[in-house]
Amino acid sequence: MAAVLLLAAGLRLRHIDFGLPSLNDPDEPVFIMTALDMLREGRLNPGWFGHPATLLFYLLALVIAGVAAAGLTFGQWTGTDGFVAAVFADPARIVLPMRLLMAAFGVASVWMTWRLGRRLGGAAVGIAAALFLAVNALHVELSQVIRTDMLATLLMGWAMLRALVIAETGRARNHVVAGIAAGLACATKWPAMLVLVAPVVAGISQALADRRAWRLVPVAPLIAVATLLAVSPYILLDWPAVIRDLGGEARPIHPGATGFGLAGNLLWYVRQPIAGTFGIAGIVLLGIGTVATTRRRNAALVLLPTLTLVWVALSAQSLVWARWIVLLLPIAAVLIAIGLINLLRFASARTRPVALVAITALLAISMAHTTVDRQKVRADDPRQRASAWIQQHVPKAQTILVEHAAFDLLAEQRRLLFPLGTAGCVDVGRFLAGGPSHRKVNSLRSGRAVVDLAHVEPRLSATCRADVLMLSNYRRYLQERVRFPAEVANYRRLLVGYRPVKTIAGMRPDLERLEVDIYRRLPPREALSKARQAPWKSGSP
Repeated sequence: MAAVLLLAAGLRLRHIDFGLPSLNDPDEPVFIMTALDMLREGRLNPGWFGHPATLLFYLLALVIAGVAAAGLTFGQWTGTDGFVAAVFADPARIVLPMRLLMAAFGVASVWMTWRLGRRLGGAAVGIAAALFLAVNALHVELSQVIRTDMLATLLMGWAMLRALVIAETGRARNHVVAGIAAGLACATKWPAMLVLVAPVVAGISQALADRRAWRLVPVAPLIAVATLLAVSPYILLDWPAVIRDLGGEARPIHPGATGFGLAGNLLWYVRQPIAGTFGIAGIVLLGIGTVATTRRRNAALVLLPTLTLVWVALSAQSLVWARWIVLLLPIAAVLIAIGLINLLRFASARTRPVALVAITALLAISMAHTTVDRQKVRADDPRQRASAWIQQHVPKAQTILVEHAAFDLLAEQRRLLFPLGTAGCVDVGRFLAGGPSHRKVNSLRSGRAVVDLAHVEPRLSATCRADVLMLSNYRRYLQERVRFPAEVANYRRLLVGYRPVKTIAGMRPDLERLEVDIYRRLPPREALSKARQAPWKSGSP
């Protein structure tokens, strides 16, 4: 198991600095800026509850405080303003320690899965399940990004482990601990509260055998709610913000993530993130393990209700995101391990241990190969290659518009514009010098799903005139132009005065195509001629 944990740590530390100093993941700035704002303004209320992420914000604030204190001790900056300025000049100062914390949660989740598997099926199931999770590409990727997923997954594993003990012994203490774990998980990510089904079902099973156990059934839910409110009291105190942020998260469509209805979404999660990371053999073993688990009382009471409820709840949403299913990866890993053990029942007693080691190793190597390939893709992001092209071919005096946090260009003292909703396109240098906050950014976004040119109001398009445009989202809207006609029209309205000079293609970690288009401004006469012929003037996008 020590070797498995070392492997898990090694994969999660590999390329953990991807993109830096730029931030390629669009959600990382939300968590970074909110935690930084809380420290800078001396408040406990995060002011944003989309996940709700309250527990994560407090932990990130501790990381920032530690980095700030270390810098003050060694004279890297003086005072809060100096620290904030240093962070905006090079976000890696705090981003890398935060990502290391996420990696630690990921490794801890592997360890928790080992405990869960061992308790359910013995040492072989525990080791195999932990190994499969350790090399799972999606689990590794989300262990390297500042988000709520890894912490919530770890806490859900803790709640399920306590639910197993409830199914075995029914002691009151385990109901309390399961409730605490579920409450902390919910204070991190809303859907994680559904893990309460495990201790509740386990408690009901005990109560059917002993009437006195009925009084313990509501303990875990009550403790979970109390824990949630103790950790995040502002869910009640600042309830208008909760309603606002939940409304912002519940979007019907999103480029590249619009769902297919309940049945289609259920199938999508199996075919894409699960089969794409565990492989076809993993899916087959997952099916075998699920069937076999129905004959194992404790496993059936804890794993199957949690798996079913969370899977259906996620699939009932309008959108589909691979990262949402990460909450269920530990359960899937355990079921795959159980499926493998059951498949080997048909082998002779002499060959069974050798076959177990060989098949487990082959499966893990195949999964690890997928993980390493996807890490290479993430490390070779076309947005960084586009920045390198601009550094070589665009004079520093020219203004550049970007759609992601391109701090690698800002470090060269270039003038950057960034689309920010109702503010139009803002001068990034001036905006950062003015001490931005997530509250301010969120208000300017006005509930928009994505911060890009597509969501800049047409009347403010003049603020987005730059010498060079580096567009990383345009192709996503073009691929779904029927669904996003207004967004495509916004792009084309601005592009009338530009000509394409370079397209840099690559892949996202999930192996979807990612293209960055670079445009240069046309001379005034040529731009006017092109504008007269623009198709959008007739109303067509």
